[in-house]
Amino acid sequence: MSEFLNPLLLNLVSLRDFFGDHVLFTLGLMLLIGYAIGKLCGKIGLPEITGFILAGVLVSEPLLGILPYHMSSSMKIITEVALGLIALTIGSEFSLSKLRRLGSKILVITLAQLFLVFSLTYPAMVAAGLDPAFALIIASIATASSPAVLVAIVQSMRIHGTFVDYLYGVVALLDAGTVVLFGITFSLAAGMLGLTAGGGPLVLLAGALGEVFFSLLGGFAMGILIHLAVRNKHHTNEVMLLTLGITFTVIAGAIVLHLSPLLINMTAGAVLINLSPRHHRIFRIIEPMTPPLYALFFVLAGSELRLSLLTQPSLLILGGVYLAVRALTKYVGVYLGALVSKAPLTVRNYLGLCMFPQAGVSLGLVLFVQASPVSAAMTPEQYGVTATLVNIVLLSVFVNQLIGPPFAKLALKRGMSLEG
Repeated sequence: MSEFLNPLLLNLVSLRDFFGDHVLFTLGLMLLIGYAIGKLCGKIGLPEITGFILAGVLVSEPLLGILPYHMSSSMKIITEVALGLIALTIGSEFSLSKLRRLGSKILVITLAQLFLVFSLTYPAMVAAGLDPAFALIIASIATASSPAVLVAIVQSMRIHGTFVDYLYGVVALLDAGTVVLFGITFSLAAGMLGLTAGGGPLVLLAGALGEVFFSLLGGFAMGILIHLAVRNKHHTNEVMLLTLGITFTVIAGAIVLHLSPLLINMTAGAVLINLSPRHHRIFRIIEPMTPPLYALFFVLAGSELRLSLLTQPSLLILGGVYLAVRALTKYVGVYLGALVSKAPLTVRNYLGLCMFPQAGVSLGLVLFVQASPVSAAMTPEQYGVTATLVNIVLLSVFVNQLIGPPFAKLALKRGMSLEG
């Protein structure tokens, strides 16, 4: 048997290497393997997203080698486009009618979750041995959830209702709050480490707040621009081409100008949905193109996870503390916020279970730390702690992308069944 298998495996490896540098070959296999494992996960009761993450681990360089490390930069565009469209969809849930009905409750739930997660994760990570400055950073990153996961699950279940309105409202506000909180804590951490990079903590703080302000302003302008471009267009193809053309251009501009594509697209979606009820068609038109993008996005996320991390005891301790405290404070934060705001019982009991997934925003923020000019001024020891930070978040993403979607799906089923 081995005499037959060894030449076969060698031929398969040679074929992989022959096509390995062609992006389309890699993308095709990512979609096919993601689809196969996603369907397999569906048969055993797990969401497809979990299958996509596992497919990413499988196609990564340490295993099948279909997606080698050097190709990661070529795939960045997929992450940028996917997150942009996800943010646009999330923003569309901020209609004024919903905000009048749910706004104060969503705000209270979000603030309670932000405060509790950050204020308890920070001392827990310090107690586990992490430097206080870096504990500030990772505590702010812990507040983020994953709109991508939740949007994909909701769309796959084809559900609507008050529970979903609360879910979308909270995750949209939560990620906006996370970006603001991260900017503040990163500035404070830089000051604590003596890395002010041309200015004191107040200068860095002003820069972070300026980034948020100009991102919101850019999102408002983007929403107005799409509105003017499509308001008199009646053909589906015209609406899609104009919307995607503007969206892609703005995402690229945001990256070049060091603004937040996530905040920009969220704001644009909110502007569009409030300017005209007809703009619901925009989101219906772009929805069919999201499944392959979501699949590739999560396969890519899975490929960033390194199974070798599980062999490092110090990382396991820090990662275990981070995972446990984050999960507990997210659920309790939502519960207390819903209790104080007198939100529906289904929201109080089940919405917190939807907050466990962690992916794009968290990964983006922690990689920003590693690539920041501030990090370039760190000592080798400090930069080593930054690498540890990245590994903790990657480990958290790996675990939460496996256990988070099933919890979210269960919560959505229970919340919607009781609501109905």
